[in-house]
Amino acid sequence: MKEKPMLSYTLALAIHALATLAWVGGMIFAHLILRPAMADMALPLRLALWRRVLPRFFAVVWGSIIALLLTGYGVLFLGYRGGFTGGAVHIDIMQITGLIMIANFIYLYFGPFQAFKRRVDTEDHVKAAGSLNRIRHIVAINLILGLFTTAIGATGTLWAY
Repeated sequence: MKEKPMLSYTLALAIHALATLAWVGGMIFAHLILRPAMADMALPLRLALWRRVLPRFFAVVWGSIIALLLTGYGVLFLGYRGGFTGGAVHIDIMQITGLIMIANFIYLYFGPFQAFKRRVDTEDHVKAAGSLNRIRHIVAINLILGLFTTAIGATGTLWAY
């Protein structure tokens, strides 16, 4: 590769890795650290805290999704290993799991999360807790997929050796 395309490729991969870190790291923090730390809080306080935290985190997720799609497909379309169809199997796995994660997030955001916000805002704590539980399940699925996808992305080029 010439110097300029290599720089673009390197920058795209760096942005891709940072977007992955933001999304997956945020899920690790929310699911494995914040949620257990709030377990002894009263339900209305717990719900109010999640009502403040989730919109901020989901803004980061939307930014990560945009960055991941632009950098991932940008690298493929700009000629990595022969273009869009020239990637190794780990690229295909990352695309499949990444697109599943995006679909899960879109469902979470426009379904359970919107219901959660409405229910917290109207102080329907029982139903809000149900929506939050649904969000937690989807985040758990995406966390597993995200960790798997990250491991595949980090090690995929080594599988050929």
